[in-house]
Amino acid sequence: MTRHWEEEAEEDGAGSMVRPYTITRGRTAPERDDFTLITVLTTAQDPRDEHGAPILPRGLQPEHRLILARCRRPSAVAEVASDLGLPVSVTKILLADLVAQGLLLARAPLSVARAAGGARMGLLAAVRDGLRRL
Repeated sequence: MTRHWEEEAEEDGAGSMVRPYTITRGRTAPERDDFTLITVLTTAQDPRDEHGAPILPRGLQPEHRLILARCRRPSAVAEVASDLGLPVSVTKILLADLVAQGLLLARAPLSVARAAGGARMGLLAAVRDGLRRL
């Protein structure tokens, strides 16, 4: 039985990096380097530029649109990457595109916790210590 060349490439992993390369348009690093796995992302509501004009999405790929839909509720970088089925490094490039356009907001997790009523440092320390014991 003759198999299609794409099936063979998938089996040996030869085609695995072509798709991420095309999604990022050949870029291998995001323009901003402040995303961590737990950076919280939220789709901007009614995004506007510095003159008050609505920001219209431009040059969005399907993955960009999926990110905007996923981040209607606050989501961590790791969650978004997992949902997309893409490496975190590729996801960070796509996220940086959306943040640069003003369509996505990125916040450090502690600032989100403080805005929601404060982070309990004792609880965070207990979680950290428990993770270290693993």
